[in-house]
Amino acid sequence: MKLDLDDLDRRILQVLQTDASQTNQELAARVHASPPTCLRRVKRLVEAGVIARQVALLDPVRLSSTLTAVVEITLDRQGEEEQQAFEALVATEPAVQQCYRVSPGPDFVLVVLVRDMPAYHALAHRLFASQRNVRNVRSYFSIHRSKFETAVPIET
Repeated sequence: MKLDLDDLDRRILQVLQTDASQTNQELAARVHASPPTCLRRVKRLVEAGVIARQVALLDPVRLSSTLTAVVEITLDRQGEEEQQAFEALVATEPAVQQCYRVSPGPDFVLVVLVRDMPAYHALAHRLFASQRNVRNVRSYFSIHRSKFETAVPIET
């Protein structure tokens, strides 16, 4: 269900996407609203599921996770049950940052973040090589990340 957002809702969301750690008073000042109004609006956006969660974004390099791979997966059998089984498998793996069903082409595209090539090899064996329904795996390794955003574009 799509929630109708007014200009204040959009300003709140834009500011929170930049920094969700600020106090309600700081947020209210930045969006030019009273603190009670701002608090009520944020609560409504959370309850409606527009704000899915608030997290801290970590620097993977400082935590020694320096290898990013974009991985295309093609399954042997592409039925709904098989696709859900594969999604359930990769959902349990912390190194899988993102998983998309795609069309046309491969069945899935994954974004994987690991420490190094031996860690990727171990993950590939666990998630791909040991699975009977995985027919093809094609991996692309990032040599430079020029852009990374978490913000969702907000219609005006």
